[in-house]
Amino acid sequence: MTSTPGPATDREIPEYLGRLGIPGLADLHVHFLPEAMQRKVWAFFDRAVTEYGTAWPITYRLAEAERLRLLRSFGVRAIPALTYPHKAGMAQWLNEWCAEFARRVPDGVHCATLYPEPGVGDYVAAAIADGARLFKMHVQVGVFAPDDPLLDPAWEALAGSRIPVVIHAGSGPTPGPYTGPELVESLLRKHPTLTLVIAHLGMPEYHQFADLVERYGRVHLDTTMAATDFTEHLAPMPADYPRRLRDLGDRVVLGSDFPNIPYCYAHQIEALARLDLGDEWMRKVLWDNGRRLLEVDDDA
Repeated sequence: MTSTPGPATDREIPEYLGRLGIPGLADLHVHFLPEAMQRKVWAFFDRAVTEYGTAWPITYRLAEAERLRLLRSFGVRAIPALTYPHKAGMAQWLNEWCAEFARRVPDGVHCATLYPEPGVGDYVAAAIADGARLFKMHVQVGVFAPDDPLLDPAWEALAGSRIPVVIHAGSGPTPGPYTGPELVESLLRKHPTLTLVIAHLGMPEYHQFADLVERYGRVHLDTTMAATDFTEHLAPMPADYPRRLRDLGDRVVLGSDFPNIPYCYAHQIEALARLDLGDEWMRKVLWDNGRRLLEVDDDA
């Protein structure tokens, strides 16, 4: 097993991918939002010292066109626009915005979201029929339980379609009333064929969410912010956890949280490479697994 040192700067990413022999990156955790909403999100992170006890400078506080250009220069081959509502009545118009983003961005991934409210099954089914390929749910921000019965029609549609859902349910960076693995397992007991992608490896409940990956055949983990210098100060990875990541290598996918990250994009890749799990593991995580979930061609 060999591990090629990861890129130290964004400009080094394409050369690193070439050394691995993969055509690009399949990043499932990228955010694009309506402009006014994006400004509010950045304003929230500007208050991170109050909210989280640490500064959280936004590295890529740039216009949308420049953010798209940068992702393409890094090698991201299909660009998600993950959104999520924090109250009822938001999800449907966010889905409309996401559909418009996918129409105007040729390499954009048509994304959608959901919230426990009357009609959620109908608008999720409509988004799927319209071509949505990736959903996002944030139970911490939305302050709701993922197994809320109102969501059952939506979960049934998503399970049937096998469309992946990136779900932030871990208790980091701060716990919420519905965070943690227990309610996610309750959801999976009802809908065991869901394709869930656990954001941030489920940190800080790393091992508990890895248990769910082992129990349910279509649950994955995304690497968003994992093993970075920033996160190791907030929610350090248990010393024995990289072994589990190695063993679960077919169901770990790249996530970055671009543009809302307090370091350069390359550092996420470098942090994963220094886990020293081998180049084959990195190929799976950076490209093969995410490409499979997004159904992206190798020559996309």
